[in-house]
Amino acid sequence: MDNISIELKGSEIAAIDCRDGLLTIEFSRAYLIKTMTGSHERTRWWQAGSLMIDGAVLEGETPDCPLICSGGDIEENIYTYRDMIPIPLDSRGHVRCELGFSGLESRLVATGTAIRLLMRETPKYIEHLRSNGSA
Repeated sequence: MDNISIELKGSEIAAIDCRDGLLTIEFSRAYLIKTMTGSHERTRWWQAGSLMIDGAVLEGETPDCPLICSGGDIEENIYTYRDMIPIPLDSRGHVRCELGFSGLESRLVATGTAIRLLMRETPKYIEHLRSNGSA
């Protein structure tokens, strides 16, 4: 079994929309890191997907897209994921999302009651990562 997560830094966001209490963040290229269980081998992939927060309350305005994510935190109940999103992710309870973007001082900050991640299409391979983090 593989351990898969989205690496927020560098991931490309095509759209951010909040209506009727549903915040949707559309990733045109979410960068994935896959690690095989029991192995130090890691690979980088990209895939499109949507991060959705139900019962969303935004602090401030949504920035204009497209954007490059510079990192951030996803809080899901007692867990905080820094600069990454685990795959799969589907949870109810306390949710908070704070994302930064390259070239912008403002951040996207939202709270909500549920969070889910929906990945689309097939992941595309980019590269093998050496143990020191370089390609």
